[in-house]
This record gives sequence, structure tokens and C-alpha cells, in this order.
Amino acid sequence: MLTTVKKCLLDFYHDEEGASGIEYALIAAMVAVVIASVSTPIRTAVSTIFTKISTQLTNAAT
Repeated sequence: MLTTVKKCLLDFYHDEEGASGIEYALIAAMVAVVIASVSTPIRTAVSTIFTKISTQLTNAAT
């Protein structure tokens, strides 16, 4: 039983798929920032979304 748990934890530690997802999310965020800087309506919408996300993260942390 203990070796199974140890194996699962080691597999989780060595798994790099989550890192790829984070990288894609960062790329998508950078593209959104570039698009937002070009167009005023899009800039307002993206700013609102990021403000909501920031507020929710702040509320979740407290």
C-alpha cells in the first residue's frame, strides 16, 4: 500500500503536462493583452474580466 502511494506521488511529481497548460494560458493572456491594447472595446472587456478574476482571487485568499 505504501509503495503504491509513493509511486503515485512520484508519478505526479514527474508529470509535466500541467506545466504545458500553464504555458498555454500565459500565451493566451499575452495575446489578450496585445489585442486589448489595440481596440478600446476589447480593452474594456478584457480589463473587466481581469478585474473580476483579481477580485475573486483576493476574496478566495481571505
